[in-house]
Amino acid sequence: MERISSLILIDSDMRRRAAISHALSAGSIHVEPFENISELASAWPRSGVILIHDGSGPGGAGAIDDLIESMARHGEWFPIIGFSEHPSAHRIVQAVLDGAIDYIAWPIAAEELNATLAQAIERAEHVGNARLREVMARARIDRLTRREREVLGGVASGLSNRLIGERLSISPRTVEIHRANMLNKLGANHTSDAIRIAIEAALVH
Repeated sequence: MERISSLILIDSDMRRRAAISHALSAGSIHVEPFENISELASAWPRSGVILIHDGSGPGGAGAIDDLIESMARHGEWFPIIGFSEHPSAHRIVQAVLDGAIDYIAWPIAAEELNATLAQAIERAEHVGNARLREVMARARIDRLTRREREVLGGVASGLSNRLIGERLSISPRTVEIHRANMLNKLGANHTSDAIRIAIEAALVH
């Protein structure tokens, strides 16, 4: 894997974006600043690690969730580092569970920021594709209704539409509709793709 030296910065606060870009200018990390996820989604970079502000307020809370959802929708994936002012231990844990590889408290001295990000970028290179695939698969599975998940579980178990219908007390035709919706939401062209996504999301073993 080629070395990641580009940092994709997402932060709605212009002053903070400028401060972070300036703090990293002395290091070997190239910063590409974006105001929000929508701006990034219109021009996905080729590679890099995303540093996203995840604080409270409009567009802050849940930013990591929104970013993962956007990446799943577009079929893009970048390792994520969250940051916010004085984050609680709970917020850091939740961010990592959601898929972030690291979390930084802001403000932070330029030297420490460079060192922390360099370590996080190095970790991103060694995280391996399995963890990244799992996070993206979970983001896709989260878009399914309860019934669509149940149909996916049946499909992954190798059951026919008739047997899935019997298990869920619905008609084979209804199973067929749920199955088509499930494939569409997962972005899966074939049943095998859906099963792979279910396995990667640890929905089936």
